[in-house]
Amino acid sequence: MTQSLHSREPVPPRFNLARYCLADNARLRPDATAITVVGDDHVLRWTHAELDLRVRRLAAGLQSLGLAPGARVMIRMGNEANAALAYFGAIAAGYVALLASSQLTFEEADFLLRDCGASVLALGAAFEEEAHDAPGVTVLRGADLGRLAESAPLPGYADTAADDPAYLVYTSGTTSRPKGVLHAHRAAWGRRPMREHWTGLGPGDVMLHAGAINWTYTLGVGIVDPLSAGGSAVLYNGHPDPAVWPRLIEEHRATVFAAVPGVYRQMLKYAAPEKADLSSLRHGLSAGAALAPSLLADWRARTGKEIYEAFGMSECSTFISSGPTTPVHPGSPGRPQPGRVVAALPQEGGETPLPSGETGVLAVRRDDPGLMLGYWNRPEEEREAFRGAWFVSGDLVEFDAEGYMHHHGRADEVMNAGGFRVSPAEVEKCLLAFDHVAEAAAAERPGRDADSTIIRAYVVMRDGAPRDEAEILAHCHEHLAAYKRPRSVTFLDALPRNANGKLNRKLLP
Repeated sequence: MTQSLHSREPVPPRFNLARYCLADNARLRPDATAITVVGDDHVLRWTHAELDLRVRRLAAGLQSLGLAPGARVMIRMGNEANAALAYFGAIAAGYVALLASSQLTFEEADFLLRDCGASVLALGAAFEEEAHDAPGVTVLRGADLGRLAESAPLPGYADTAADDPAYLVYTSGTTSRPKGVLHAHRAAWGRRPMREHWTGLGPGDVMLHAGAINWTYTLGVGIVDPLSAGGSAVLYNGHPDPAVWPRLIEEHRATVFAAVPGVYRQMLKYAAPEKADLSSLRHGLSAGAALAPSLLADWRARTGKEIYEAFGMSECSTFISSGPTTPVHPGSPGRPQPGRVVAALPQEGGETPLPSGETGVLAVRRDDPGLMLGYWNRPEEEREAFRGAWFVSGDLVEFDAEGYMHHHGRADEVMNAGGFRVSPAEVEKCLLAFDHVAEAAAAERPGRDADSTIIRAYVVMRDGAPRDEAEILAHCHEHLAAYKRPRSVTFLDALPRNANGKLNRKLLP
């Protein structure tokens, strides 16, 4: 199944990501708030004019270091406004920004620093004591950044081409080391279909994102998208508390709220969102993990608000979604956004899309402006990722007759049960349909002898629900083919997840 091109707008040949997000706002709405960062005891606000000026000042300061065009600037900061400033400042100067996760250990961060060949490392307050000694790297701490940010501002933004490199993100690969995903300036333009068909963002909108800015979901949806649409962004860097999100929606009159499903679940359990004034909120957004139909139903019933789910990847942002133009189908993240060309291709090879109802590997046309330039210094993995005119992910999907995508897990997570290939996502979808199951996972585990394996279910029950293995197995017996059924159930208090809220199957007992 493919999605037709419709009327995709061509990317301007000369294009700078930072200019696209900031320059028009500084001219058209200079005194409106661009970024708000809320802490436990403080609130920082920058207007569009202030953000534009600060970015051009820092860009000039970075250029004064004599860096080569396209030099990498690695940013290691917490969830703070300076992280956005450094990101846009590097891109505005014509360099390549790498906003690294603040959750990385020193060793992990040092690997990224050396792997990307950074010329500059900008450290936030929490990391100023780190002693990185990679050759040829200029380390900028708070005072250094402050000095550069007082430079006379650039009169404009670097005159970059749409295909010039703009930023790097690192993601897990098939090997034991992370791989850098290199994006062009045009990636921001490639996000335009999301605006109409998922986020619904426009001028004056206030986006509250529950994630940290150094996560691609937050950086894109929480910062780049609202600013490029003429809106504003709100971030929180105080102590974790599910009750803070309804309060921030009310206080900052957020029109769109974005989070992972786990945040919505915590809000319903601990924060009583129905008691807050959510009248400004048009809808919520969810990505990063599958949104359980039961969670969506609970949220709708208690708040009267919709959640639009989406599916994406570091290599191409978000391209499958429900939204203002695509009705929600619980259990599916949605359909390909108009302007995208997406398909399920045969696992064994070939470029001919499979018909609806057949499972294959998810693929995006390689001429999508939101698609990466390639993997940084990973030629072999890059070759494996492209199949003719397509970029091929490791996700197993099928498209139904209405074009909605159904995710069946990763190709490298497919279970082997009695010689049959079984998607864990398919089993998990069945488990989540059981009334008393809040979260679920499935994994292949050793059977009674060394030559056999079985499927084991891992479930988190709703509060007060009985842990009845027989009932769950009977439910699976009713809804799954024999070879797909779990043979046992392990009850957990919580599923193991990584910092971004995604299930970590390797940690399932």
